[in-house]
Amino acid sequence: MSITPKDILNKNKNLDKRVKVEDINLDDVKIDDLKFMGDNYEKHINLMSLLENISACQLSDAYNGISHRSGTIKSIKPVNNQKVWGSIYTAETSCDDWGTSAIAIDAASSGDVLFFKVDSDEKAIWGELASTCAKENGIKATVVYGSVRDLDALLDMDYPVFASNFVPNAGLALGLGQLNQPIDVEGNKINPGDFFFGDESGIVIIPKELFAKVMVSALAVKLKESNIVNMLGAGVTLAEIVGLDKNRKTFK
Repeated sequence: MSITPKDILNKNKNLDKRVKVEDINLDDVKIDDLKFMGDNYEKHINLMSLLENISACQLSDAYNGISHRSGTIKSIKPVNNQKVWGSIYTAETSCDDWGTSAIAIDAASSGDVLFFKVDSDEKAIWGELASTCAKENGIKATVVYGSVRDLDALLDMDYPVFASNFVPNAGLALGLGQLNQPIDVEGNKINPGDFFFGDESGIVIIPKELFAKVMVSALAVKLKESNIVNMLGAGVTLAEIVGLDKNRKTFK
């Protein structure tokens, strides 16, 4: 394989570079810019600078301002309180079938977030071994609308897991589920390639077609809240900042 001048230039790109929040430029950013592809260096760095500085709360506020939807699934909670984001790879299966998890790990691409819809939370379809394998394959995180297990290992593992429940028992390696198809979770339609963001507060899912617009709005939310924090530090009260009248009538 021959090495081109472009390869050498890209190798020297500092992917750990970050810009200050107030200097972030999201012009023409796309969901594909979540990954560095050689010619999208500045977009990728600016996007990473934003995502590392915002929270699920701020992202939900931004999405709600655009779509009047929260993007959240309240029953899914962080298992080990880690922050993560990425493009969604979906899977749907029965709680009797943890084999679909193994197949999904091999089928998904590096940088993806695995999102499982399971028909019941009576049995776990994910645990320590699956997390270990997924991490080795470059998968960024796993989300299970259903149960996981092995919390003794997952809590200390450097691999983000989100789930709606946990149990100690599991089913069989059947491998009968569907991969990378649209799913519906509690009225939320999730398509392969949609954007996932999760942290200690919960998860937010953004349709891929709204990704760029929501990112711009999320930056505005972040800057506004940073300004409020500065005002609070200067002695201004929150009621004053949001325009509440301290003399207003209250409910009796």
